[in-house]
Amino acid sequence: MLRGGYVCKEVPNSQSSTKNFEPLTEFEEVQSMETDSTPCGDHRRVPSTNSMQELLMCAVCAFSMYPPIHQCPNGHTLCSNCKQRVQNHCPTCRHDLGNIRCLALERLALSLNLQCRYREFGCQEIFPYFDRPEHEKSCRFRPYDCPYAGEECLISGDIPTLVAHLKHDHKVDMHNGCTFNHRYVKPNPQDVENATWMLTVFNCFGRQFCLHFEAFQIGNSPIYMTFLRFMGTEDEAKDFRYSLEVGGNGRKLTWQGIPRSIRDSHRRVRDSQDGLLIQRNLALFFSGRDQKELRLRVTGRIWRDE
Repeated sequence: MLRGGYVCKEVPNSQSSTKNFEPLTEFEEVQSMETDSTPCGDHRRVPSTNSMQELLMCAVCAFSMYPPIHQCPNGHTLCSNCKQRVQNHCPTCRHDLGNIRCLALERLALSLNLQCRYREFGCQEIFPYFDRPEHEKSCRFRPYDCPYAGEECLISGDIPTLVAHLKHDHKVDMHNGCTFNHRYVKPNPQDVENATWMLTVFNCFGRQFCLHFEAFQIGNSPIYMTFLRFMGTEDEAKDFRYSLEVGGNGRKLTWQGIPRSIRDSHRRVRDSQDGLLIQRNLALFFSGRDQKELRLRVTGRIWRDE
């Protein structure tokens, strides 16, 4: 797919519980086919890293295999996780798998150097075969999870893809500008104990920021919280600052901080209380004396840190 956008969906991993994505349609090729000239003029093909890596792909899940690599008596290989999934029967020839290790492939893996799987999206790093998975868990070019907070969403992708996804699939409001004035109204606020809303995505300085509003409890105290997340990496988020203000009846609360990257889930940000916290009684006082309806006006701005 072109660099401008890609979408990945969660699929089972053959080696760990971390999230993985659909296998690439083309395999990484670090070195191309070479020829070896002999004194007799004979040209012999040296297998490329690409073809050797194909040998290390599990026939069941299509992910790279890591020790222990298993094989049936006829030589068909698969990873250890899939060996359990196929109930110890070879998926190719249906022969009982037993406990045969393919030591040749395990030794072959030790000789390989591979590019990061996210190379097409900017990563140019090369790693030994066994080191690449650890890098890919934290690669700065890896896909982002959908930042929508209203429900669990399994879509992942680059920032342009997620912006379009939020707009068209989740119907999130999009606004241009670095200041905002958002009014939140909720009837029967006493009935709201735990709720999550993603209010708006702001386009500011050519980047995108997500404004969130949460209702939850700390102990027995109902709390409202609003905070901002940055659609980019943790290091990029540190270049920005934001402020929030909420008030009424001649009173106000203010907050100033650094937006959190969407690498951190909205729940993680909420649980860290890294945002503007408003106790329910105070929020209702801001809303009016009858306290029958929650009416909060959240204002704020975003700026670059000099």
